[in-house]
Amino acid sequence: MVMVGTLRGGENNDHHHHSKKKNNSDYGSLSSLSVSELKRILNDRGVDYRDCLEKGDLVERILTSQDRRGGGGGVYNVGSGMTSLSQEENRVVNTFARASPSVAYIQTMSQQQLIQRGFSLKGTEVPTGAGSGFLWDDKGHIVTNYHVIASATKSKNPVIKVKLQGMPPQSATIVGYEPEKDLAVLRISTRNLPSPIDVGSSHDLVVGQNVLAIGNPFGLDYTLTTGVVSALGRDVDGIGGRPIKGCVQTDASINPGNSGGPLLDSRGRLIGVNMAIYSPSGASAGIGFSIPVDTVRRVVNQIIRNGKVVKPTLGVSKVDLK
Repeated sequence: MVMVGTLRGGENNDHHHHSKKKNNSDYGSLSSLSVSELKRILNDRGVDYRDCLEKGDLVERILTSQDRRGGGGGVYNVGSGMTSLSQEENRVVNTFARASPSVAYIQTMSQQQLIQRGFSLKGTEVPTGAGSGFLWDDKGHIVTNYHVIASATKSKNPVIKVKLQGMPPQSATIVGYEPEKDLAVLRISTRNLPSPIDVGSSHDLVVGQNVLAIGNPFGLDYTLTTGVVSALGRDVDGIGGRPIKGCVQTDASINPGNSGGPLLDSRGRLIGVNMAIYSPSGASAGIGFSIPVDTVRRVVNQIIRNGKVVKPTLGVSKVDLK
């Protein structure tokens, strides 16, 4: 003969069981969550719940797992909206959300005249290039690669459009450029700009640290890829014909269209400007190169101040000896 009360732990135990629930201030909050949200909490804590058959079992498992961790371990916040993201994933999500508004999608176009019937002329804009860039300061200066806007520097009627997240495309002017460092500075005249990107340093980078790249590969705007610093101190041939020294190598996926976009550290600070990839196919092969931010800072500040990079010269004067 099987006693139902025995299977359920006895009447007294059952009463004690419910009393414990009522006395636990968290029980009501947890009961208001969906089964999926409860499972998420358990997943985040690494707690096995395969034997839980009902929603009440999941709630009890959460409460007992909390007790095992000292009552405060793995604390959940019902009001914050449950998430199954890890701490590292949340950090990346927050970094992207903070940095992406200052990343720009850049298109260069040239004005061409088309002859129609009646010999009337009509101008049209023909795309000549595209890439990425980022907001440098609150004055509207945009930093990008020189090779992104190189065609515009050779055009009689260049048109450069810069689009920031959530804003319509803006016409940009060229402030200056330095082909040997593959850097250029544009400027847009608009109000309500987002916060400029935070600028870090590259002299203290270490191989293995996490990095993020934001750009517009193949025209797919505001794309995020992640990786690590693969190597430091690389010399990479630039468009100016001379090697750019001290480049940062990364395995973060960089493709055509990422050029000029920012390479960020885990805190969202600029550590490089994405410039080139090594790939037999032309697509990412896990070997990308960025201009170190210490170089970027020096070159960009000179371009903004002087319209060009002022290079040191050696003065020689002729003196007649008698």
